[in-house]
Amino acid sequence: MREKISTMEHSGYAIAIMAAGKGTRLKSKRPKVLHEIGGQALLRHVIAAAKHVVEPGHIYCIVGHEADRVKAAVAPTGVKFVMQEEQRGTGHALQMVKAYFAVSGDPLPKNLLVLSGDVPLIRPETIKEICSVHQAEQAAMTILTAVPANPTGYGRVMRKAAGSAEVTAIVEQKSLAPHQLDTPEINSGIYCFDTQELFARLDQLSTNNAHGEYYLTDVAAMMVADGLRVVAVQAQSVDEVLGANTIAEMMHLDAAMRLATARRLMAQGVTIFRPETCVIDAQVEVGSDTVIEPYVQLLGATKIGSESRVRSYAVIQDSVLGDGVTVRNGCILDRAEVASGAVLGPYAHLRPESRIGENAHIGNFVETKKVTVGKGSKANHLNYLGDAVIGAGVNIGAGAITCNYDGVLKHQTTIGDRVFIGSNATLIAPVAVADGGYVAAASCITDDVPADALAIGRGRQVVKPGWASRKRAELEAIKKGC
Repeated sequence: MREKISTMEHSGYAIAIMAAGKGTRLKSKRPKVLHEIGGQALLRHVIAAAKHVVEPGHIYCIVGHEADRVKAAVAPTGVKFVMQEEQRGTGHALQMVKAYFAVSGDPLPKNLLVLSGDVPLIRPETIKEICSVHQAEQAAMTILTAVPANPTGYGRVMRKAAGSAEVTAIVEQKSLAPHQLDTPEINSGIYCFDTQELFARLDQLSTNNAHGEYYLTDVAAMMVADGLRVVAVQAQSVDEVLGANTIAEMMHLDAAMRLATARRLMAQGVTIFRPETCVIDAQVEVGSDTVIEPYVQLLGATKIGSESRVRSYAVIQDSVLGDGVTVRNGCILDRAEVASGAVLGPYAHLRPESRIGENAHIGNFVETKKVTVGKGSKANHLNYLGDAVIGAGVNIGAGAITCNYDGVLKHQTTIGDRVFIGSNATLIAPVAVADGGYVAAASCITDDVPADALAIGRGRQVVKPGWASRKRAELEAIKKGC
């Protein structure tokens, strides 16, 4: 787990996250900031990084397009929302923040960080560094920059001199003079401001530009003209400051985030064979000495203990696995809990609320749903176990199932400790088999089975000698008469 950066030293800061845009180039009905990489919406990644630096109550998401949908998606994070009903540029977004503080009663922060809701790889360490440089340089504005392989299309940051932290201007691509075209350093759109100095200049912004919008970058020129310090700090990675304007660009960020997640896990002692083939979400946690084979998907808030093994083609989502668990090929787990030493699969399907006990075995083509399986119990072949509580040391034979649904309601099956359920048995809920009970193979069980009793629920076998030969002769005669 990434160590949380203390928020104490940044108590004079608030963070505004721009999340009001539509993202028309994505060709999607979904708001841009709700597109997902690494298993979460872009905006959720940015909020997660911001929460390492300030408390959620000091994070303000600027929303506009599909505002209700965006709010619903991130409301559980505890952030606050600022409405930008018309999207008239980055400067206009901050004008809305200024208006919010004027009426909300929230204390005005000394410094305001501005992040982009579609820049999901920003690290909390980088946000902290912006704050540190801003304080050390006593700056009115601090700009996060990067140096990509090809800066074409980005606004360039002009420093006062080589090696100087001070910035003289931010120049958009189309406004670059010939001698500025080779300037490699780009503006990321991530800033830290002295809040009062920023707010004092927001109403001076003009829409006298090609897009008729209020640009936050114009504040830099105003501050320089007024003799205030505007400085820059360069990000360690270009990917960290990149947004995504197309699905292809978004998938580039997704690949970068997943590779970073795999590297984090491997640095913590996890073996991942062919990490480029695995899909591992950013929230996933895995203990040391666990082995992840190729083509595995670990999704959502999945946690896996130490010394486990997940074999190829397993898909595990929002599940918790203990130490020494074996997940064989092709298993699917969704919101399941698996205790230490359990063995799953191949091709087992654990649906939500499946709780598999210590050293239990859930085998080939076994499906579980809302079931508790006790310590050391086994269901190794072709079973459906739904709405059931199964004790310790139980053996469930091949093809045995619990019938939990009567067409209207779900009902529970209870199986005690040390029970033996024969192959192809059908347990029709609600029903209970007490400790030590036996259910004969192919039985249909509709009544409770007492402790240490044998239950047989099947028709008696009838043998008719010679019937088969007579039937064949009869059929042959019919065939000849046709």
